[in-house]
This record gives sequence, C-alpha cells and structure tokens, in this order.
Amino acid sequence: MKHRSFFWFILPTLSAMILFIALPIVSVFVQSLHVEHEQVLVVSESCGPFGCTETTTIDQEATALLREERPLGQFNGVGTYLNRAHLATAEIGEAWRTAETFGDFFNEVLDLPFYWALAFTLTYTFVVTPFVLVLGLAIAVGVNNLPRVFKGPTIFISLLPMIVTPLVGALILFWMVNVDGVLGAAIQWLFDDPNLSMNASTPLVWTMLIIYGIWSSLPFSFIVFYAGLQTIPDDQLEAAQIDGATRWQRMRYVTVPHLMPLVVFITLIQLMDNFRVFEPIISFQAESHARSLSWIIYNDLIAAGNPLYGSAGATSMLTIFGVAILLTPVLIRTWRDFNRKSV
Repeated sequence: MKHRSFFWFILPTLSAMILFIALPIVSVFVQSLHVEHEQVLVVSESCGPFGCTETTTIDQEATALLREERPLGQFNGVGTYLNRAHLATAEIGEAWRTAETFGDFFNEVLDLPFYWALAFTLTYTFVVTPFVLVLGLAIAVGVNNLPRVFKGPTIFISLLPMIVTPLVGALILFWMVNVDGVLGAAIQWLFDDPNLSMNASTPLVWTMLIIYGIWSSLPFSFIVFYAGLQTIPDDQLEAAQIDGATRWQRMRYVTVPHLMPLVVFITLIQLMDNFRVFEPIISFQAESHARSLSWIIYNDLIAAGNPLYGSAGATSMLTIFGVAILLTPVLIRTWRDFNRKSV
C-alpha cells in the first residue's frame, strides 16, 4: 500500500485516538499538576453586653471569583504525586529510617492509602489473570471435546457470567455470601461459628473479590480459546497422535503453541481490566478491607464530597503508568516473536 493511501486509510482511526485518548490523557496530566484553591475565609466579630465573639465564614463570592480566574487551581507541580495520599516519599523515607526490621517498614508502607490500594490491585491482577487463562483454556478444551448435541447448551451456560451485568452479578454474590445468604450460612455451619462473616475479614474479602473476578472474566477467555481451537489443523493433531503423542503432549506441543497469539491477546486484555478493578469493591461494599487505585480516583471525585480533581488526576496518571509497566514484558515478547518470524 502506498504511503499516501495508508495515511488516508488510517486517518479516521488516528484522529479518534488523538481526540478521545491522547488529548484527555494530556488534560488529566495537566490537572494533576494543580491543586484546589483554598477557600476564602472571612472573620467577623460581634460584640454584645457579655463580650465579643469571632465567627469564621466562607466568602462564597470571593472563592467563586478565584476559581473563575484560575479554573485549574493552584499550580503544585509534582507535589501531588509526592504527598501522603500518593507516593508519600517523605513518609517512606521516615519509615525506612525508623523501622527496626523490614517487616516493620513493610507494614508502615501498607498503612499509606496509595500503597494499600496498590497491594490489593496487584494481588487481584496477578491472581485473577493466570487463573482466567488456565481455566478458560481448560473449559474450552473440555467443551470442544463434548458431543455436538451438548456443545450448544454448555456454551450458553458458560457465557452466563458475561451476559449478566457485572454490577448485578457482584450484588448477587454479595447477597449470597452475606450472613443471611446461602453461602454465608453454609460457611458458618461448616466452621461451626455463628459469628463468622466473610465481610468482616480482610483475607476473606480479598478471596471473595478474586473469586468473583475469575468468575466474571472466564467467559471471555473461554470463548476466545474455543474459537481458536476450531482453527487448529486436524492433520497436525492426527500426525502427533500417529507418532504416539499422548493427549497431554498434543496439548503441550500442538494446541498451546498454536494458541499462543490468543494467550498474549487475552493476557493484555486481562492485565488492563484487572488493574482497573473497581465495580466489585463498590458492589461488595468492601471499602474498609479492599481498595484499588480506581476506587481512590472515585473517592477523590465523588465520595470525598469536595471533588479533588488534582488528586484524582495524579492517581489516574499513576494507574496509566502502572498498566504500561505491566504490559511492557508482554509487548516486548510479542515484538521479539514477530521479528523472529519475519527473519
């Protein structure tokens, strides 16, 4: 394709990416370098027969005028990135100097809001992603080996988690594991503890969120792998079987290598989605035990009452940076494989 033709072919997509992706990211980055204006306070004194009292009120007009003059707020540079709500460089340095053991230092770091959210986000991502890959491939292989008459109903049942709205699915599971729910009552009966609640234990809450993440993401992995299995040449499987390869060996040396591009694709999608985990935390009302980076952004914008746009922007940029770090090894491997094939 000529360069001119290629340019006009890709121009609509490139324009949409610049308009809806690049420019908003630049806008968020600029906003992250500013903090909200301080409210203008007015101190008035009223005197009476028993003395004088001072009253402090907010000058709404002066505050609004200040926001109109500088809508982005006060310039703070990278200060927002380094404060206690984010990277907390000063607090980490102090903890490193005062901690007696590495365990004490680690615990002090986890007490910081950003690193506590980062710990849950990374745990969720690195547990859910491999389980979704392995279980999705296992289910796809199992369904592919079923008789034709059972494949349709089995595929439909396997896709139910994808059909159900994520928020509704999370609420259903939350009601089931609640104290009055089926799973909650079963767990109390199993451990013979009427006071046991999955919502009151941090490890149990994390486990519950991870299980939901695997359940809700499995259909996507399954359907992609199932479609990929239909493209494996029968002669390769038959040749491997004639050579005496077992079912496991055919899976390892024929099926998996053929599906590697799909493995890379699903890994990229899952890493991006899982690192932005948000809905399950809200649905399970798990904010006291599990917080993610996306939840911090939501809290800065909505739950805090007074929107903290600079803080939300800084967390958003750090989240984008974290996603880029996670995707880099997969993209490097894909690039190397592409170069190896093209040689």
